[in-house]
Amino acid sequence: QVQLVESGGGLVQAGGSLRLSCTASGLPDINYAMGWFRQAPGKEREFVAGITWSRGSTVSADSVKGRFTISRDIAKNTVYLQMNGLKSEDTAVYYCVADRRYGSYIPRRRDEYDYWGQGTQVTVSS
Repeated sequence: QVQLVESGGGLVQAGGSLRLSCTASGLPDINYAMGWFRQAPGKEREFVAGITWSRGSTVSADSVKGRFTISRDIAKNTVYLQMNGLKSEDTAVYYCVADRRYGSYIPRRRDEYDYWGQGTQVTVSS
């Protein structure tokens, strides 16, 4: 059973930085795509960034390009989301996701991911 546990959320001022972590357990091999979604109050849950576990290929949403960076540490079974230049519109609950995948394709739709973490709140004050 795959489990994802997020940490690192909190309150930060606009322009500041946070790093989210997601530690995975139960992954049977390296053929997974992992990533982050977020959901702001009253809005749809949206894709933020994704990474392939085996190759480290990445993709990110246009709204966060140049500010957010996704990475992974295979030895620690952990995916990170480094968030710089935070804006008030980045305020949301951030969810770690995983899905079994082969190759370099990284899903962007929420229904393409089988495993979800419990979420961590990020609040950016202006």
